[in-house]
Amino acid sequence: MSGNGDAAATAEENSSKMRVIRVGTRKSQVSLARIQTDSVVATLKALYPGLQFEIIAMSTTGDKILDTALSKIGEKSLFTKELEHALERNEVDLVVHSLKDLPTVLPPGFTIGAICKRESPYDAVVFHPKFVGKTLETLPEKSVVGTSSLRRAAQLQRKFPHLEFKSIRGNLNTRLRKLDELQEFSAIILAAAGLQRMGWQNRVGQILHPEECMYAVGQGALGVEVRAKDQDILDLVGVLHDPETLLRCIAERAFLRHLLYLTGGVWSLNGADSMQETMQATIHVPAQHEDGPEDDPQLVGITARNIPRRAQLAAESLGISLATLLLNKGAKNILDVARQLNDAH
Repeated sequence: MSGNGDAAATAEENSSKMRVIRVGTRKSQVSLARIQTDSVVATLKALYPGLQFEIIAMSTTGDKILDTALSKIGEKSLFTKELEHALERNEVDLVVHSLKDLPTVLPPGFTIGAICKRESPYDAVVFHPKFVGKTLETLPEKSVVGTSSLRRAAQLQRKFPHLEFKSIRGNLNTRLRKLDELQEFSAIILAAAGLQRMGWQNRVGQILHPEECMYAVGQGALGVEVRAKDQDILDLVGVLHDPETLLRCIAERAFLRHLLYLTGGVWSLNGADSMQETMQATIHVPAQHEDGPEDDPQLVGITARNIPRRAQLAAESLGISLATLLLNKGAKNILDVARQLNDAH
């Protein structure tokens, strides 16, 4: 009996000495943010059984302002600022985000230490129960479609001019409830990856492919934000990098940052004016890391020391080249008009 007691005491003592990694997330036990954080923490626990992980939840500005369209608020870090403050104060060690919520230029002292394997980047249509079996094309004239994204509304207005697009806010649970109960919307547009992670694939009535609606930069991928100088945590989360997802997202974020350096989005608000181009590049990723030490390893806010630097630079160059091509063909005029119209409404 005494031997078993000693063993239990030893196990308890060892457990109390385990290092605790504090993980920040947006508040709500059943939210998409919490489910995404739980999935990353589960992976880290499997990789590091000698560590303990504590999840710390907090509300963000974007969670509190629910009666205003995101494009009208004018805040670049709606869903990240409070979490970054906690990182800065050393109250948490890392934060899990939807990568599309992270600006391409992070505040000083922060970096994206890992980009996890991307799920579907596409947008999905969820229909009101009375319109199940329809598509956006076959919805009745003047049907109202809800979306929180100007990007989606501008593109889809051009593709489906018989529809009306209206802002809808709230987490996934709230938006689905508004769709089903308020009789205001015929359908809503959501990220397919979010529905998949919530286990609601059965609500997807239509997947929007790029020729219908180009997805957001980084959509479908999770980013892990950390303190840029916290080498222990950078090493810890760096194993989560998915090389293909990383390079694609570097290219996308470089494209977005280059455009935003000049102005806003790339479609007029009514979808009448748009500009699209496609560029491709083949990037070879060697088996061994061939790069030397780097004083500032960040590209578009991302640190990935375990991925070859040449491959990252090639991905960044692709994104910048495509943005430059569009701007040289007149995209700046579309961007300027879209910004003015959005500010005026």
